[in-house]
Amino acid sequence: MQRVNIMCIKWGTAFGPEYVNRLYSGVRRHMTRPLRFMCMTDRAEGLHPEIEVLDLPVEPFAEPMNAALAVANRQGAMRKTSLFRPGLVPDLEGPVLGFDLDVVITGSLDAIHDLAPGTVAMRHDWTEKRKGRPTGHGSVFRFDPAQHGFLYDDLAANPYAEVEAARGSEQRYTSHKALERGVFTYIPGDWVVSFKYDCNSFPLNYLRAPRLPDDARVVCFHGHPKMDEAIDGYAGSVIRRSRPCDWLREHWIERARDDLGGDWA
Repeated sequence: MQRVNIMCIKWGTAFGPEYVNRLYSGVRRHMTRPLRFMCMTDRAEGLHPEIEVLDLPVEPFAEPMNAALAVANRQGAMRKTSLFRPGLVPDLEGPVLGFDLDVVITGSLDAIHDLAPGTVAMRHDWTEKRKGRPTGHGSVFRFDPAQHGFLYDDLAANPYAEVEAARGSEQRYTSHKALERGVFTYIPGDWVVSFKYDCNSFPLNYLRAPRLPDDARVVCFHGHPKMDEAIDGYAGSVIRRSRPCDWLREHWIERARDDLGGDWA
């Protein structure tokens, strides 16, 4: 049986290795097929030994890309595009399902991986959808390196202009490039949900603990609170508040520790 390819990227110190390890545990607990889990990083210490480490590259177009990002005030925001480099993993076969580190896996991932083969798949971004714009959200993304090399090649060929057109947003760049070529699919919104919009919306967050939607497979903690902030309750602002979240502790910490052991999760 062919393995499922999973990728994430970690650079700097914003997220510790436990974020990668718990993501790895969540993915492997919620897929019916064997998987190959890869993490592109500049800091591999503390990662579970079954996680395949990919070196974080310095792209040849980094200088003009970073110049454009500085104008957009989004320094470093497009590092994830390195995952799209053709031939990044020479022996890779089949599509790749990618995740940001600030997500929690809560349900089966098979349908997300298998959705509309041959397309780039992302969930519709919550804010962009509300404004009537077609941008995907980058926390969960599925692509095929053999078919979607343009995601890297177009940026490499004209980095300043591409970053400027995307206004410094990696998810806008990725989804709009795929939309232009007619190879984009939205992941159903009830499969990939937002903690702050779908689980803990204002003003209900004052009255009850965060709720996990019935068909949620991935919960995204974009912005704040992150998972470690939300577990015991969060009081970031009048709107961004939450009560302690038992299901988050269960899915993100307890099940991962049962799976990997306390040394890794």
